[in-house]
Amino acid sequence: MDATTTQPTLKAPTPADLGMDAPPVTLTAKALEMVKDAIKQEGLEGHGIRIGVMGGGCAGFQYSMDFEKEPKDGDLTFEQEGVRVYVDPMSSMYLQGVTVDYVVGLQGAGFKFSNPNARSTCGCGSSFSY
Repeated sequence: MDATTTQPTLKAPTPADLGMDAPPVTLTAKALEMVKDAIKQEGLEGHGIRIGVMGGGCAGFQYSMDFEKEPKDGDLTFEQEGVRVYVDPMSSMYLQGVTVDYVVGLQGAGFKFSNPNARSTCGCGSSFSY
């Protein structure tokens, strides 16, 4: 390959590309505000967030959220009010219908996942069974 030949860039699929009517997960206005504030405070302009599910936690699965610059191969990508969201293919099936909120309470403040498909959740609210 010579210097003038370029590799095609991979485009991460959007929910519409996969025949979905809506993204698998949505963030409330407060959650979006807190994500935008955190991106600004951390100096991570141009980054989005990765929302996922992994094995572990006291109920079998736990949620994860982290900053991410670019999608990984196969990620589902979408934007909500200027925030790019990346979800890996395995996590997307567990996140269908999930709402992420930011709550402040007596036990502190943080992101809360509401999953209508979870069979049970733990007391801390960060893990669930499916």
